[in-house]
Formats: sequence, C-alpha cells, structure tokens
Amino acid sequence: MKRKDPIAEARRYVENARETLNEKGEFNVETRRYEDEKYVRAAGNYLWLGVLMALDAVFHVRADRRTRVDINNYLEAVGKRDRKLLAYVNDGYDIMHLSMNYDGIQSKEVSDAGFRLANTIIDRCEMMLS
Repeated sequence: MKRKDPIAEARRYVENARETLNEKGEFNVETRRYEDEKYVRAAGNYLWLGVLMALDAVFHVRADRRTRVDINNYLEAVGKRDRKLLAYVNDGYDIMHLSMNYDGIQSKEVSDAGFRLANTIIDRCEMMLS
C-alpha cells in the first residue's frame, strides 16, 4: 500500500522504531543499555528508512523505490540546497544507519541521538515541502 504523504509515512517509521525499542528492547537502567542488539538494529533501520523517505519527498533522488541510491547522491542533493540539513544527514547516517543498524550499539544515548536526528531531519524536510 503506497501512502500519499511521505512525511506522515516517515513519522510512522519513527514511531515503529520507538515501539520496537519500548516493547521489545529490554532496557537495563543500571547500564543505560538495551540488552538485545537485534531490536536496536531494527530501530536504527526503521529510523534511517523514515529519513530516506522524507529526503526523497524533497530531493527526488530516487526515481522509484526499487532502485538503490548511494548515500553520496543524497549528500550531494542536500548539500546544494541546505548545508545545515546536510550536517544532520551526515550525523544521522553515522548514528542511525552505521552505529545502530550495522554495529548494533546498544547505548541509550546513541539511540536517543538517532531519534532526535530523525525527527529533526523529517521536520526540516516537512518545512521545505511547505
């Protein structure tokens, strides 16, 4: 099912990430870490996909969802229009995609930073669409 509002869909991905960590993430208060990296990885993936959805709505980097686009294509398109957003996307790629999704870093601080960046990027993309 294809949704018409990519920003709302991007926010839904962020909410899915939050639900994944809250419901299944088993947070250890003493160590401030999630016990199972599987759910951190899943949350990082949801966050990054939501960000890409918002970026695609503004910058039209990806012609269709079946094509794979290199991160450098996004960085180039964003950098031409909004340098502040470019910094957020760079940080988001490092935190959501690499640290959370690939590395499975279980620190709550890393996850919290991923959520903040995802929301910041999506909000900025929404403003650009207005």
